[in-house]
Amino acid sequence: MSFIYQRSIFSDLEDVKIAMQDVINKLRNIINDEDLIFDIRLILNELVINSAIHGNKCNRDKSVELYLELKGNVLKIKIMDEGQGIDYDIKSYNPEELKCCGRGLVIVNGLSDEFHIEKNKVEVVKYIC
Repeated sequence: MSFIYQRSIFSDLEDVKIAMQDVINKLRNIINDEDLIFDIRLILNELVINSAIHGNKCNRDKSVELYLELKGNVLKIKIMDEGQGIDYDIKSYNPEELKCCGRGLVIVNGLSDEFHIEKNKVEVVKYIC
């Protein structure tokens, strides 16, 4: 099984919503597991919305680049924004502090088999069983 999806998304939440629905509809044609689709949707929503809001500051003139590749049982997701990037240490997140910032990245890390952040680019690997 092989699938590639690539799209530039304006940093506008309505455009993000449309793009997420488009990619999920395409993935449903090749992935029949709704629990897996839910996980992928959550990963994509968290990362793309973070990029649009925090990276690009909802500046519609800036875009979020989304790239997905499904090869065999490996789904690779790459997301890049036009922001300054972040230095994020997942170990520093304390759920007892009840902060919103960072929680989405913790969720994405938990749902992913591999998770890497390098400044304004995030890469995720999810194994499809």
